[in-house]
Amino acid sequence: MRTGVFYFPTEYGIETGELARALEERGFDSLFLCEHTHIPVSRRSPFPGGGELPRRYKHTHDPFVALSFAAAATKTLLLGTGVCLVPQRDPIITAKSVASLDRLSGGRFVFGVGGGWNVEEMENHGARYPTRFRLMEERIRAMQALWTEEEASFHGEFVDFDPVWCYPKPVQRPHPPVLLGGETDYTLKRVAAFCQGWFPRAGGDFDPKVARERLRRAAEGAGRDPASLTITVFRAPPEAGKLDAYREAGIERVLLEVPDLDRDGILRRLDELAPLA
Repeated sequence: MRTGVFYFPTEYGIETGELARALEERGFDSLFLCEHTHIPVSRRSPFPGGGELPRRYKHTHDPFVALSFAAAATKTLLLGTGVCLVPQRDPIITAKSVASLDRLSGGRFVFGVGGGWNVEEMENHGARYPTRFRLMEERIRAMQALWTEEEASFHGEFVDFDPVWCYPKPVQRPHPPVLLGGETDYTLKRVAAFCQGWFPRAGGDFDPKVARERLRRAAEGAGRDPASLTITVFRAPPEAGKLDAYREAGIERVLLEVPDLDRDGILRRLDELAPLA
């Protein structure tokens, strides 16, 4: 089992290249960056975690720009989005960003994706909450076509374009792995339909053995080999004893949280987490 981290990349925290180097030096597998393009002031959408929205949600860098600095500062660290809010992104532009980052990093990109929870945020991008998952699926399938076909086209309900040339193509073949976040049975059906991995969050009732069995059933129901789908667990418990259960269940990767602190506080926390890498 591999151990990485996730982080909300802010201008008041640690510079992303320095964070990436520190992770690679301490033996971590990967760095996943969270995304919010902006946060509407209205706050009509309640924070899913309860209470006030944490400050870091309003201050995140663009993940592809930040990950490019991480790529330039490292040699082996995997670089991921955790998660990219696909309903809020143009698929052709995003496909080019993904392919460019994968190629310039030597094939180290992992595309974690999700539908999003902030209604006002996605509405500002022209997306609607009730149809966000259908929109997300079409955009991902369109991007997969752009990454793999010489003259790609796509015709759907939300995405429609005639044959185009779109380069560069990713280094990874057929394309960087797509990991879908969420915990519902609908999420698992989507994972089995068009993704390469599942990206659940660890909560109080999360059982890694149950998660593995749920993914197996979803894969077999879609006619896919369960071994072709991975599990990366977001916000895994930073305790060796608890992580043993994840390892025994065959979880491929866990992500530990980098806290919302200043540079020195983050580096101290990485030293504390390093034995788990």
